[in-house]
Amino acid sequence: MATQKLYAGAKLRELRLRLELTQKAFAEKLGVSLPYLNQMENNHRPVSAGVVLALAQEFGFDVTELSTGDSERLVIDMREALADPVFADAAPPLPDLRLAASNAPALARAFLALHQAYRQSHERLASLDEALGREDSSIRPSPWEEVRDFFHYCDNYIDAVDRAAEHFVSNGTTKDDVQAIAISYLDKCGISVVFEETGSTRSFDADAGVLTLSSRNSAATQRFQLLHQVALVAQNDLLEATLDLARFQTDEARAIAKIGLANYFAGAALLPYQGFSQAAMDTRHDLERLADLFGASIEQVAHRLSTLQRTGAKGVPFFFVRVDQAGTITKRHSATRLQFARFGGACPLWNVHQAFETPGRFLRQLAETPDGVRYLCLARDVSKPGGSFAAPVRRYAIGLGCEVRHADQLVYADDLDVGNHTAFEPIGISCRICERTDCHQRSVPPLERPLSVDHNRRGVLPYKIG
Repeated sequence: MATQKLYAGAKLRELRLRLELTQKAFAEKLGVSLPYLNQMENNHRPVSAGVVLALAQEFGFDVTELSTGDSERLVIDMREALADPVFADAAPPLPDLRLAASNAPALARAFLALHQAYRQSHERLASLDEALGREDSSIRPSPWEEVRDFFHYCDNYIDAVDRAAEHFVSNGTTKDDVQAIAISYLDKCGISVVFEETGSTRSFDADAGVLTLSSRNSAATQRFQLLHQVALVAQNDLLEATLDLARFQTDEARAIAKIGLANYFAGAALLPYQGFSQAAMDTRHDLERLADLFGASIEQVAHRLSTLQRTGAKGVPFFFVRVDQAGTITKRHSATRLQFARFGGACPLWNVHQAFETPGRFLRQLAETPDGVRYLCLARDVSKPGGSFAAPVRRYAIGLGCEVRHADQLVYADDLDVGNHTAFEPIGISCRICERTDCHQRSVPPLERPLSVDHNRRGVLPYKIG
């Protein structure tokens, strides 16, 4: 079998600029000529085995990063954007998109931002009656989507915040220790913690120095909210510095991102990197055992598994997603080649949509995407009761999975026939960009492919995809 060539020009260029080296100095350290380095940085030549070895020896670079990163995400995102009918006669072929994502990632992101602005402009015009006369009717990026993309393109791993959280609970060995450390720290800051039956999950009175947590919530939620407040108090400078680097376009986006970073700190403190990653391997990623060991919820554990991307200590690469009952994706992240739709719902053939039908149970699915990659997918509902009879229940389903080559590290794969190719169900990303021609659940035709309609014949679909 031929070895796939590795083109990673953007990563090489990014590393060189971070080290503040000229091309000549960088080439000398890698043991290659200046023209050869230039060709590699521009993806005219693949990265050689000698260069990979030199990167690891000279700079301690995690060479697995050369084959990961933004490129595949950008390709998926651009394909989705180009499925918009406005590009019907001008959509570039897939190889061109891959070249743009590899050679000019900043240009690709600028295109996505421009398309996002176009979509929002179109949506506002479609609801002109509602938009006219409003002070905020000017076109600008959605703060929520801007923040979501920030975490998406950071691989959902913020190293400085992750390590700060791990250091904060370094003296704790149990879930009770973590809670005690947090309460003790806040007490030293003049903040008392009280648990009361209240409708607010967390409420902090800065003037009185009182943090109130709802006694209606689960112990896992209480610990998480306690650590969230610690992040705002103990790590405010770090959070603000991270926000400065992100350069959000609006104050709303920055404010939302700060909540996200504080949540990240809370999750990383509740499930500290080294201890949690080791426990994940020891339990073979048994979510229920991990939740019990660390006093966390199933959703918190699943989300944390998808963030184990620390250089030199990476865990199994997982994707993680949360959907509501309408199929809307409310959380998404992928450390795998599987990427999620930015616009619209997810593939209806994916088992995450079936989780609402079987509450309290894990569903397993062997699935294959159109690119031929096979996955082991888990799904489970995560109902969130309000704590009283009259309070509304929030219902979500979460999906977690990895490529099937890692299946031996998951307890959920023990009795599955992962070697049988017929056991894998075909799934996609979004009907608009899915290339499958015979899917019985297709809701709309793929916008990149021509259609033919025969009034005298009906197959799985009322049209044939060219």
